[in-house]
Amino acid sequence: MRVAVLGGGVVGVASAYYLAEDGHEVTVIERRDQAASETSYGNAGLITPGDSYAWASPAALVMFLRSLYRRDLGIKMRAHVDPALWSWSLKFLRQCTHAQARVNTLCKLRLALYARDCLTQIVARTGISFDMSDRGVVYFYRWQRTLDHGLAHMRLLAEHGLTIEAVDRDALVRIEPALAPARDKLAGGIFSPMDRTGDSCHFGRKLAAWCVEHAGVRFLHSTSISGIETEGRTVRRAVTSKGPVEADAFVLAAGSESPRLAGRIGVRLPIYPVKGYSLTLPIRDLAAAPSMGGVDEDKLIAFSRLGDRLRLAATAEFAGYDSGHRPRDFQALLAVARELFPEAGDYDRAERWAGLRPMTPSSVPILGRAVYDNLFLNVGHGHVGWTLCCGSGRFVADLVAARKTAIDPEGLLYAA
Repeated sequence: MRVAVLGGGVVGVASAYYLAEDGHEVTVIERRDQAASETSYGNAGLITPGDSYAWASPAALVMFLRSLYRRDLGIKMRAHVDPALWSWSLKFLRQCTHAQARVNTLCKLRLALYARDCLTQIVARTGISFDMSDRGVVYFYRWQRTLDHGLAHMRLLAEHGLTIEAVDRDALVRIEPALAPARDKLAGGIFSPMDRTGDSCHFGRKLAAWCVEHAGVRFLHSTSISGIETEGRTVRRAVTSKGPVEADAFVLAAGSESPRLAGRIGVRLPIYPVKGYSLTLPIRDLAAAPSMGGVDEDKLIAFSRLGDRLRLAATAEFAGYDSGHRPRDFQALLAVARELFPEAGDYDRAERWAGLRPMTPSSVPILGRAVYDNLFLNVGHGHVGWTLCCGSGRFVADLVAARKTAIDPEGLLYAA
């Protein structure tokens, strides 16, 4: 068939790869001048089934309420008049039970483990490189009570396929010597050897180039979508700045823009943009820089080693579609980075970035056919789009081909 993929981030590119492998004639429509230029550009670099625990939980509810009056938290929710935010928040509240958090977590983990295998297969098939490391990821905690809480979450993941190891502060520093300067401030952590790191921007752009050269995929860059035209239960064309694009099937993978596009044709998506910030800096001292990825779970700051660069990311800010940033937005991130790795990077040359994560109330992405017979969704991946992109791309390609999916679709499919 002719298939149009709306969006050229890592999710859209991975979808295009699998669709082209099935023999479809694929066109990707991307509003930026290159693939992976928005949310995929500056994320934390973590590919982490270990980060599968759902955001929505009783503990998260307390943190969200505290964020209304405290400015020092990693989650920032400001009370303002935005009907979309309040609608999303009510749906989020309904997910904040222990029972629902378990259901959402295991659904997310199922897709994350599958996505890990899919990424391995893509790398073997294409030979592309993107500063990927298989050394694992450490999740560390500053206080015993938060460590105990984290271990309880991770045990659920371990019972369903994730390999983990609980470590005290000494073992933590043996696994990641770069944490030695902060050793006395840490209670311990969890090592997840199945987790990885890698540059999602490099992956997206190199896979896009491979798809063009080897699979005949067409990319329409610098092309905005102004509308979607339908007829009955069928999507006919995408209306773009470069003219109409007609296809037999359409895959919506436009990140935070997805609910805006889908809403024009009556498809309601419970997705809200959540802004995150990152710093990317040249490594100045190789011995002082981390050799793997990690998450400071109490400060909600993630980091990864991307070749000769160090990436640090933080914050979940509910600020609508504003992706701008100011120097002061990075002050807390810089302070923790200097505390953890004081000699590792050239902090004066850090590249500052902010982007929008497409978050669902459940933390689980929305996949599959929606309302129209030939419209398929690959949306709502939140802060783990890089982790899930290959698995969700393969999953949706299977649905387009009317094949049985390799994993149980329960909890993943679009529900009106």
